[in-house]
Amino acid sequence: MDNSKRENVKVQLLAVLVGILLLLGKFLAYYLTNSNTILTDALESIINVVAGSFGLYSLIVAALPKDENHPYGHGKIEFISAGVEGTLVTIAGLLIISKSIYNLFYPGPIQQIDIGIYITAGAGLINYLLGAMVERKGHKSNSLAMIASGKHLKSDAYSTIGLVVGLGVLYFTNYVWLDSVIAIIFGGIIGWTGYHIVKESVSGIMDEVDYKLVDHVVKILNEHRHPHWIDVHNLRIIKYGADLHVDCHITVPWYFNTVEAHAEVDRLEDLLQSQIDVPVELFIHVDPCIVESCSICQLTDCPKRQAPFEEIIEWELDNIMRNRKHQHD
Repeated sequence: MDNSKRENVKVQLLAVLVGILLLLGKFLAYYLTNSNTILTDALESIINVVAGSFGLYSLIVAALPKDENHPYGHGKIEFISAGVEGTLVTIAGLLIISKSIYNLFYPGPIQQIDIGIYITAGAGLINYLLGAMVERKGHKSNSLAMIASGKHLKSDAYSTIGLVVGLGVLYFTNYVWLDSVIAIIFGGIIGWTGYHIVKESVSGIMDEVDYKLVDHVVKILNEHRHPHWIDVHNLRIIKYGADLHVDCHITVPWYFNTVEAHAEVDRLEDLLQSQIDVPVELFIHVDPCIVESCSICQLTDCPKRQAPFEEIIEWELDNIMRNRKHQHD
């Protein structure tokens, strides 16, 4: 396990341990107050702990080296982890809404709201700080499991703000029905957050194109373009947890021998490895140039040129992902 992945595991472990402490604190607040609003927060903390634990497991598995049965590594489990977390979050939101609707018609006694406000507000602040740290680390290491965990913790903190405001109104007005209404609203917010986490995880499992990531790679290629790279096309990027797998075709002069062609492949690989902060595996297919390539070839000293240079074709999302050589129209 490399240092980056080991650090991810430590951060996620911290999130789980803190989540357990917050869970105990929130259920203590619910026991003291009998508030549905506080129960909403406590139930989501159960999801935080369960999902965080699965996320921790997924990070440990994702860090395992490639083997005969998993030639691309184990990183895909992070998408499964995020999907499980999103599903649990959605279920929690629905349960909160169901119980709150019931208590609108059959309300229970509520007491010691001031204590509940203090405990809930403190837990919300801790959740936000922890979530921001986990999400930032997830973006830095390109870990969807950690990003999902961080977003979940931050969404919990955002909902806590509203819950505290609602509890304050309840404290001063003593309108018991407000407790259930506030819980229904934030149950809906929690469920919506879970839906988006599931949607993102399914996109990763289905290898949906991450256009922002592809655009970043295309910008790197354009900024460091080498004259021997007459053309790059059929670019595809697949995520395996924090690792990236990049496929593409590169067109080089047809008269290059295998050593020269391989040198250009190495040049391209070294470029992406140096410019992207996460591990990158590349499979690059070498194509020979054709007569139509002459019009876009920047080699000024090409001994085999058969047509004059006309223009540089800027690599963009709509042309670099197509499986065909570029040529002047």
